[in-house]
Amino acid sequence: MLPDRSFFDRLADAAKAETLPRFRTGTSVVNKLEGGFDPVTEADQSAEAAIRRLIEAAFPEHGILGEEHGNIGLDREHVWVIDPIDGTRAFISGLPVWGTLIGLYRHGKAIMGLMDQPFTGERYFADGEKSTYRGPGGEKVLSTRACDALSDAVLFTTSPHLYTGELKERFEALQAKVRLFRYGCDCYAFALLAAGHVDLVIECGLKPYDVGGLIPLIEQAGGIITDWQGGPAEMGGEIIAAGSPELHAQALEMLRAR
Repeated sequence: MLPDRSFFDRLADAAKAETLPRFRTGTSVVNKLEGGFDPVTEADQSAEAAIRRLIEAAFPEHGILGEEHGNIGLDREHVWVIDPIDGTRAFISGLPVWGTLIGLYRHGKAIMGLMDQPFTGERYFADGEKSTYRGPGGEKVLSTRACDALSDAVLFTTSPHLYTGELKERFEALQAKVRLFRYGCDCYAFALLAAGHVDLVIECGLKPYDVGGLIPLIEQAGGIITDWQGGPAEMGGEIIAAGSPELHAQALEMLRAR
């Protein structure tokens, strides 16, 4: 038996109870990366723990892939993929573009997913057939917008500074072709694409938990999300999401390794 929307809501609410009270409060930050900066907060750790407790109680036969507390049962038919705070840098900076990502894989394919932004009160959910939005704008079914040409496209990426070498060259060549580009929205950019507000999201170096909850949102809203070679996005890496097949094909042609 698969979880329903109400169970995903319970997971998101449990995470929200841990993250929102700590947002914009000067919460303590620990750096996970020697020689660099990969922040984690108490909110990350406690939110993931709260999500995992509910999953383990309701679906003990399922596996879990999480950012903060390790993995169990990755060879099982169903595996939950959890990022308690995608966009921790935004979280610790007071910028409300972070979100809680919860995805469900079946045989390695993302089939259900959620992105919750507690501060703005927006929740995006893909139930296996359609993507929906609930928030200050009410409730609606999502659909990506038609955009057939790069010259008309709006592109988002987290930061151009994340790209190096050939990846940087390919990304910058693509960026030069679009109408408008914006930086710094983390998972929120993918939600905006599913809702039909932007046309392309390009990222590099993603982990499965950075994208697992977002793949169903994009696909079930009519968009396409793959890696830069056109393959599955479920395991992360270099990722492209587009609102239309035509735009995806044009962008992929510029990003694909020769």
